[in-house]
Amino acid sequence: MSKAIGKEGPVRALGAMSGTSLDGVDAAVLVTDGHDIIRFGEAAYRTYTAQERSVIAAGFGKWRGPEVHAAAEVVETAHVALLDPMERPDLIGFHGQTLAHAPRTQGTLQVGDGALLAERLGCPVVWDFRSADVELGGEGAPLAPFFHHACARYAGITEPVAFLNLGGVGNLTWVDPAIKRPEEDGALLAFDTGPANAPINDLMQARLGLPFDEEGALAARGVVEQGALELFLAEPYFARIPPKSLDRNDFAEMVALVNELSDADAAATLTAMCAAGVAEAMQHCPRMPSRVLVTGGGRHNPVLMQMLSVSLECAVAPVEDIGLDGDMLEAQAFAYLAVRVARRLPTSCPGTTGVRAAVGGGTVSMPS
Repeated sequence: MSKAIGKEGPVRALGAMSGTSLDGVDAAVLVTDGHDIIRFGEAAYRTYTAQERSVIAAGFGKWRGPEVHAAAEVVETAHVALLDPMERPDLIGFHGQTLAHAPRTQGTLQVGDGALLAERLGCPVVWDFRSADVELGGEGAPLAPFFHHACARYAGITEPVAFLNLGGVGNLTWVDPAIKRPEEDGALLAFDTGPANAPINDLMQARLGLPFDEEGALAARGVVEQGALELFLAEPYFARIPPKSLDRNDFAEMVALVNELSDADAAATLTAMCAAGVAEAMQHCPRMPSRVLVTGGGRHNPVLMQMLSVSLECAVAPVEDIGLDGDMLEAQAFAYLAVRVARRLPTSCPGTTGVRAAVGGGTVSMPS
């Protein structure tokens, strides 16, 4: 391991994230010692082409086979194309692309070879963040909560607060920043709230050939089908005590519930399902947070944000309200986690994934 990683004090880490919403690859620099955020650095984004999205989507739900290999190649190529022109950091945190996630039965699969990236980029790469957590009985997700804890402290927040990430799947992190270390009892509770952008994006692609419902324009013209919403909320997942996590396709039947609806009504109903899942999730919080700070692509959807504001018992705002970048927060999270892995600090704990004890996952690959 390089001296830059092993030394005390801050290092410059570059995190990269490709989410299940399949919009593209985010990359962001973070200067951190693995405990505190020192400062935020530059960020970059590379969208997936329609063909690349199609190749990756063909691998969803699969654990092996030609579709998985093809998806991995697209993910690796896209990451190299985005990261190579950026200034070399001390290390890279590479999440890869989740294709399948069934922690209680088969495990979790993120494609993309970190060792290959280390060779191509000539830089240490930390990757395979989830496997160790799953092997120790955890859900393997969500993994951003330790970073959310650091963000709350960076922003000077002293009361409990919640971070809500609305990517392909929604996940919530309840944070008590008064507890100094994220792995301490009571500092964090985190879990997936339910589907978020993935079913809406799938609907838009299938019906209109569009990647997403831009600014919720289609949903704004529709009417929510209450019967479908009630069937959705009857799913046993919502009654399960967290921590708990979902695969992108765990609620695939949602789309079937709106099959007979018009495009606008279907979009409105799927958007309402996302908000309703979050409202159900709030009942699991140890106590009501002072506010919910929304990150991820869903915060750009004003229809969804309005539904959340109406259904939650606390204030709802984008994370930009506390000076953070909601488009890059997950990429920054994997930069932060990469430093923690390199310094043998935990990256998950019982309150975030249900793992038996605090654990630091991840593999470090060095270039030749």
